[in-house]
Amino acid sequence: MGFLRRQLREQFEKKKPEALQADIRMISGCQDVQTSADVSNVSSFQLPDPAGNAGGACTSTLLNVLYKDHQTPEDTMSFVELLNKMRENLEAKGFSQVPQLTASHPIDVNDDFDLVPPAATGTRRALLIGINYVGHEQGVLRGCHNDVKNMVEYIKAVHGFEDENITILMDDGEHTAPTHANMIAAYKKIVALSKADDALFCHFSGHGAKIRDDDRGEEDDGYDETLVPIDYHENGMIRDDDLYDILIKPLVQGVHLVCLMDCCHSGTVLDLPYVYKADGNFTEMEIDENFDFKKLLGKFGIDDFDKFGGEALGKINGDALGKVGKDALGKLNKFFG
Repeated sequence: MGFLRRQLREQFEKKKPEALQADIRMISGCQDVQTSADVSNVSSFQLPDPAGNAGGACTSTLLNVLYKDHQTPEDTMSFVELLNKMRENLEAKGFSQVPQLTASHPIDVNDDFDLVPPAATGTRRALLIGINYVGHEQGVLRGCHNDVKNMVEYIKAVHGFEDENITILMDDGEHTAPTHANMIAAYKKIVALSKADDALFCHFSGHGAKIRDDDRGEEDDGYDETLVPIDYHENGMIRDDDLYDILIKPLVQGVHLVCLMDCCHSGTVLDLPYVYKADGNFTEMEIDENFDFKKLLGKFGIDDFDKFGGEALGKINGDALGKVGKDALGKLNKFFG
């Protein structure tokens, strides 16, 4: 990591909004520009207790990596090892997806992977959503229900989650339907119930999409990343801004949240500032070159960006740092300091 980028990270950590003080981590199956695969036969993934013969590539690969080690991964595998093994597993089966980790804090990716860290001594709660889009004319998936079933078995057997603290939404006619309203309500509920030292796990397996950004042009590419509920035709999609407002922003300090997003365009769906990609180019977590400081600050009512060096704050990437150099850092120091 370059000097300017390291300085930026230090300044950002000092003045980071309170809403990002919770420990939030997301593993996604692919970057925003990539699509995630729905696997028709997961028998080759050697899952711990396969609930069926179809599954999402990300979920199936994650479970395969964790299961093959036959031990609790917190004791045996670093974040780097987990993501690299996922990438190798995907490549061996012909997938080009690049798993990545995003976070609210700069994690040492050489530390042990921890779905539930030792410090999380409170209640363990989980929300799992699997949508096959049953009855739709287009876009039907086969693996998402199995993803949820396999993941439930894993978190119960390995991490001690209890049935009364696990919420499942699936379009299988047996569980609560994953409608737009029900998904929003479920995310709000798990946040409302959480207290310091609790461990939360949220899993989504279904369609992800990109739609036109309707909020002051916040996204660099002009699009929002979204989750696609079962009733998206009638009630729309769940945007990354919605997820930030209902899942990220309200979390209190001391809560540990891990999300697994097995869907297309999932790389930045939670709008977290730090990223590690298993593409061979990263050695540590860095501030995401596409992370939009202007968007983050705008969520907290800070709108006079020009006063604080709008060019530097809007989006700090390699090109911007190369163009404005120390001047950009000075403007950031003025703002954050």
